[in-house]
Amino acid sequence: MIIAVIGVVFTAWFNARGPDAVDRISGEPPIKVGHVAVDYSTQDTALREPVTDPGERAVLLSSASGSRHDAVMARHHRAPLEKADVTVVLIGNRSSLRIVDIKPRVLDRKPVSDGAVLLYTSGGEVDTIELSADLDEPAPRFATAKDPDTSYFRKKQIDLKRDERVTLSMSIKGTAAYYEFDLLVTVLAEDRTEQITIEGPDKNPFRVTGTADAYRAYYTLSPLRVWQPIPRGQACVIERKIQKTKGC
Repeated sequence: MIIAVIGVVFTAWFNARGPDAVDRISGEPPIKVGHVAVDYSTQDTALREPVTDPGERAVLLSSASGSRHDAVMARHHRAPLEKADVTVVLIGNRSSLRIVDIKPRVLDRKPVSDGAVLLYTSGGEVDTIELSADLDEPAPRFATAKDPDTSYFRKKQIDLKRDERVTLSMSIKGTAAYYEFDLLVTVLAEDRTEQITIEGPDKNPFRVTGTADAYRAYYTLSPLRVWQPIPRGQACVIERKIQKTKGC
């Protein structure tokens, strides 16, 4: 009888709080990062150093596979120009939790990248960003387009249950320098506050850079959708960010 009662009590406790307790004991975080991506599909980008190695240059100027192309870009610290569009999917890992804050945290700040600029010639920009932050500010924080002067998380929080998902679309700006950054998430779960760090794809920092006065190399997409070198004058004509610099 005693064993049966203990079993019933344990079952009731486990169903109510057991999974959360097991996760805490095992060191499982209160939220999981299901997906992280930086959108380069229509974004001008800059490299810190020009691509001079013959093998890397052949990959850059060809229709090489995405992984080979991305490896070259990573070695040259590719950074979106002036604005990085980041998508993060977070998954609840407790029976109940609240995301009380998310902040971009600057890890490194250097002069803007001037090795090369890769220009897309899309027909326009589509604004689908829900949250934005400016790394040029002394204390960057996320806000909305409707209320850019107020921190989003000052008024609102995000509640999640176990296995529930939320997708965050964030625009992180930086024009004064080259930035490497991550995202610091503050989570409240069962009256305990924990902080989770979100890194960029492949566990590298997120990056964004301001526009340089001039670049050592200029590229744009050809009609065959491969990169091709162009002179500075042509770059000045096709890209408004470049038009505003001293190099034009």
